[in-house]
Amino acid sequence: MDHGAWSVLKHLYPNADVPVIQLSIDYSKDPQYHFELAKELSILKEKGILMVGSGNMVHNLGMVAWNKLNETFAYDWAIEADEKMKSYLLSGDFQKLIDYKNQGKAFELAIPSPEHYLPLIYALGFKNKEEKIHIFNDKLVA
Repeated sequence: MDHGAWSVLKHLYPNADVPVIQLSIDYSKDPQYHFELAKELSILKEKGILMVGSGNMVHNLGMVAWNKLNETFAYDWAIEADEKMKSYLLSGDFQKLIDYKNQGKAFELAIPSPEHYLPLIYALGFKNKEEKIHIFNDKLVA
């Protein structure tokens, strides 16, 4: 398993006493495909299967300000993308999150490659109408 699975599951299940299947992401497919696939897979929740999407909404290692990691600092573009993403999440405007490539420069910088972002699209597809979205671990790191 890669760090996207074990780094989360080790906190949820420290005894590693649950079976886990990690899915791969087909990068040749567009975000709408991933959302629709997640909607189809969401039926597994009815069978008691926990679906976890692990990633980062804003993830640009190429622009990390390594010299400011111990300071309260974030780029303007990261703050803008983060605030817009949270707004879309909480308002239920998932289509703008799915169509992230057309959301402007802040999104372009926040998501230079999709591997850390697409798990969010899966989590949105797994969500049913009764489930509420809560924002947690909401800290920008330089």
